[in-house]
Amino acid sequence: MATPVIMPKLEMTQETATVVAWIKEEGDRVEKGEPLLTIETDKVTVDVESPSTGILAGICAAPDQVVPVTEVIAYVLQPGERLPEAIPVSLSSSSQQGAEWGERRAAMATPVAQRMAAEHGLDLAPVAGTGPGGRITKADVESALTSLEIVAQDVPSGQVRATPAARRIARERSVALADVNGSGPRGRVQASDVQAYVPREATVPQPEAEVVPLRGMRRTIAQRMQQSYQTAPHITLTVEVDMSAADALRRELNVRAGALGVPRISVTAILVKVCAWALQRHRWANASLDGDQIHLHRTSNVGVAVALDEGLIVPVIREAEKLGIAEISSRVRDLAQRARQNALTPADVTGGTFTITNLGMFGIDRFTAIINPPESAILAVGRIVKRTVVIEREDGEEIAVRPMMNMTLSADHRVMDGAVAARFLRDLVDALEHPNLLLW
Repeated sequence: MATPVIMPKLEMTQETATVVAWIKEEGDRVEKGEPLLTIETDKVTVDVESPSTGILAGICAAPDQVVPVTEVIAYVLQPGERLPEAIPVSLSSSSQQGAEWGERRAAMATPVAQRMAAEHGLDLAPVAGTGPGGRITKADVESALTSLEIVAQDVPSGQVRATPAARRIARERSVALADVNGSGPRGRVQASDVQAYVPREATVPQPEAEVVPLRGMRRTIAQRMQQSYQTAPHITLTVEVDMSAADALRRELNVRAGALGVPRISVTAILVKVCAWALQRHRWANASLDGDQIHLHRTSNVGVAVALDEGLIVPVIREAEKLGIAEISSRVRDLAQRARQNALTPADVTGGTFTITNLGMFGIDRFTAIINPPESAILAVGRIVKRTVVIEREDGEEIAVRPMMNMTLSADHRVMDGAVAARFLRDLVDALEHPNLLLW
């Protein structure tokens, strides 16, 4: 019995996924567990594996196509089996990917079917193959041509008779079908007629700007940030922290890391540890809003924003309050590396309760970040810069040069008031300037 390949649901709130590319082609023999295609959700890119061993057939989702979860996108057939039903192929004809996909589908037709389709200007991309492994046969082409003839007989008065392929090419080349002489039955315009009408030397005007579809990660970021900024009343508070003690701690720990042959400790790891400690003391900063309920989380699941070429992703360090700085640094490094390799799993990017975003490496002194819903706060960290500051001592004041860093907290005013956010920031500053508080 034919085994369906379905678009998987990887996350609780996932409704669709986008086909990135097919690893296997129509008619290929595949083994159970072998990757068939790569898909992209709003957070991760993963490979979909074959549910069984057999012949891949009936592929009905093209690259860049958005498909609802649980929908059948192909079948795995056993020798001698046929597809259970005709499967519509929905392609974006105006895209290069769609054109290449149509060529691959046409290659799956028998020589007789290809010749008959070419004579009648029939686009083989949407034709379902009933032959072995989904191969398009002469009978499939005849059936498709019969369907087109029936449709052509019902063309409204004044509308030009034309094949779907001819209409597509005419749209792409801005050709008026009424100006084209049809060579098909009863004067129907074929694809070859439109191609012959367009002068070979004609050039397609270049667009003034590159058009990039808003999809995948970029679309999700746009939707979530717009929702957050429009629905969550943001309050922002900025503090300056003396990083002398934290920097001294990091240098001391890195001496030990070098001796043990383990990765060095990063500033981000120290920030994650300090935030996790402070979140345990201020549960309203470690909260999320769900409808008319506020969830005060017991664990500090700290997300660290990682910048990618296509957008921003936030892998999560779970239960960071229970981890040592060395373990946190190792996990931050691993997650960031896998994020840049598109190797994160849904579990890596869900369940966060608080987010840190650091632009200090880009020379940014301070900035304001938008809250990552459903969390109630996000910490924006700037670069560490040596500045001349006044140090207050019991016996007077002292002017000194210290490594200073700005931190800006964006908080959801529906969940916490300014005083609550201020107390949380105060503890962050105290812990960074006096790291021994983490042992208190």
